[in-house]
Amino acid sequence: MDKYLIVGLGNPGEEYALTRHNTGFMVLDAFAKASNAVFGDRRYGYVAEASVKGRKVFLLKPTTYMNLSGNAVRYWLNKEDIDQQRLLVVSDDVALPLGQFRLKANGSNGGHNGLGHIQQLIGQQYARLRMGIGNDYPQGGQIDWVLGKYSDEEMELLQPSINTATEIIKSFVLAGIDITMNQFNKLGKNVPASHTEKNG
Repeated sequence: MDKYLIVGLGNPGEEYALTRHNTGFMVLDAFAKASNAVFGDRRYGYVAEASVKGRKVFLLKPTTYMNLSGNAVRYWLNKEDIDQQRLLVVSDDVALPLGQFRLKANGSNGGHNGLGHIQQLIGQQYARLRMGIGNDYPQGGQIDWVLGKYSDEEMELLQPSINTATEIIKSFVLAGIDITMNQFNKLGKNVPASHTEKNG
């Protein structure tokens, strides 16, 4: 059976729920809910199993904290013998305005600690979906920004891209990274003009 690993990055614990840095967790929660999949507390993370047209999909929310996310990713790739080409990592990204997203087949970590640790352990050759969280913070304020919680208004802007992200995951599993990028990346640039944010 074809197996896939979808990883949403974030930090475990109630104090981090609905923070910008946990956007990856939020995407996986939405996908699991739509798939009637339930997360269990397993080694290195919360893991759920879903099926997309007969293909087995492992959903992983690492409990290692962001900076050690690679430990969880490498463990579950090896444990389930999943090809790295079938790994998709969902992360937050301050370089994109809130509500935008971008899918890439590989590349640098862009300064993201979670992606950086994954890259240290398995290299750059894995697909990633970057979810924009904006950068409306003063110089030196990035940590407070990413660990801050979304407002209700921000959640309204973010929700459509979370919904789209669940479709991206399905497409990645069924059609592969190239077709999925071609189909969805143009949608990822559509965000209401009034809500585009300044570069911090």
